Amino acid sequence: MGTSEHPATQRPWSGAIDVHHHVIPEFYVAELRRTGAASTLPGVDRPRWEIGKSLAMMDRQGIRGAVVNVWPGVPVVDAATGSRMARRINEGLAELVARHPGRIGAFAVLPLPHVDAALEELAFSADVLGLDGVGLVTHYDGTYVGDPALDAFHAEAARRGTPLFVHPTAPPVEQPAFGLPASLCEFPFETVRLAAQLLYNRTLERHPGLRMILSHGGGGLAYYAARLACGPLIRADLAERLPEDPIGYLRRLYTDTAMVGDPYAFGPVRSLSGAGRLLVGSDYPFMPESFSTEGGRYVVDRGGFTPGELARIEFGNAVELFPRFAREQQEGC
Repeated sequence: MGTSEHPATQRPWSGAIDVHHHVIPEFYVAELRRTGAASTLPGVDRPRWEIGKSLAMMDRQGIRGAVVNVWPGVPVVDAATGSRMARRINEGLAELVARHPGRIGAFAVLPLPHVDAALEELAFSADVLGLDGVGLVTHYDGTYVGDPALDAFHAEAARRGTPLFVHPTAPPVEQPAFGLPASLCEFPFETVRLAAQLLYNRTLERHPGLRMILSHGGGGLAYYAARLACGPLIRADLAERLPEDPIGYLRRLYTDTAMVGDPYAFGPVRSLSGAGRLLVGSDYPFMPESFSTEGGRYVVDRGGFTPGELARIEFGNAVELFPRFAREQQEGC
């Protein structure tokens, strides 16, 4: 479908930065084949992807830049294999970024849960390759991202101010599926599980520099936030683990607009995240362009934001997280 069929008045955004944009380059698929891993979850169609389609979609939607990720990243393998895979994938992402300056940034992948190897790759991806943050999944073979076992990683990411984009994956324990893909029902709960762990482990309190983005509007977090704060009412000893202001604590997390641009989901997301912690996310190409267009238009037209608040959502918040796009923002003013 050509750009002429999408007049500017129909674009959901105006100069946005898309922080939830998947890429499926052949170098990533090839690395997964080496280990026998799949590039998507069972039961989830793998979309056809190429960079030209991403750029065309961005133009049609009014997206000036995208910070791309490969999902589900590096599978849980031994540290040496994971390190080799992560290095090859990150070098490929850096090449993609270099070919499209001003349009594409990228989240690095890490060989978690191997912390020492992950720290080495974090330094290389940031200091040598110049990638923009780290893409994570909610857990690595049952070790969730907020686990104290990863504290050394949390500390270094906080010290660097590295943006961490967390995407759900299938839970580590098989759940009743009813013949449906895990992404349909389990993904929002996965993000809630992680948020509960972050809250009761006081991860953000111990590492105040952490800048974490929970995808899909935070999954079910906005709906569950007040319930998560009720732990001490259910079991008194949990009061020792709960931060003083649990809702304020959760509101420090960033979320995106992917799959929440509708009258049922967006109200709670808006209430929890506000304009100051909300980012644009398309979930392209796993969700079709028509879906993200409709969701984006809902946020812009019916989200109840002022022009200044929309500017923060579209690019202001992202520019603070991803300096790569600061110059492009200034040139567009």
